Amino acid sequence: MRDQTTIRLEQPEDIDAIHLVNELAFGAPGEAKLVGALRNANAMLLSLVAEVEGQVVGHILFSSVTIERGNTHDIAVGLAPVAVLPTAQRRGIGKTLVQSGIEQIRAAGHGAIVVLGHPSYYPKFGFKPASEFGLHWEVPGHEEAFFAMELRPGFLGVRPGTVRYRPEFMQL
Repeated sequence: MRDQTTIRLEQPEDIDAIHLVNELAFGAPGEAKLVGALRNANAMLLSLVAEVEGQVVGHILFSSVTIERGNTHDIAVGLAPVAVLPTAQRRGIGKTLVQSGIEQIRAAGHGAIVVLGHPSYYPKFGFKPASEFGLHWEVPGHEEAFFAMELRPGFLGVRPGTVRYRPEFMQL
């Protein structure tokens, strides 16, 4: 029998647990520091936690990204990071966080989500290679792991563009 997982918005009392989840999930403090930097910059569009039996076991964060296309700039949403405690992995918690986050970002009216992640994981949620939309990440060499999901038909189109994450990501 699986534990009951609750997905909810981050609360101020979750900050230490979120830091720990990200640090343990990634085995290093980088992503945990990134989450803190995004929080301090008031740059979080959506921050969700997964809770099992009153303990925060997972976290997902969404922040804005800029798509530069010549003289135009569109604002989309970046998914990063998503983390689950190592002791709670392989129980569908990450999947539930991603699905809930996508639903809430779509409901908020955003046009698209981008993610840099594992090539076999994100397509399960409907993400496609970003190159199919003419997009590439500002850091070259990661095309096989860079994905996009159009939430509003026609928002991304297929015009070439460079996706730029917030400056906090470049400090990672």
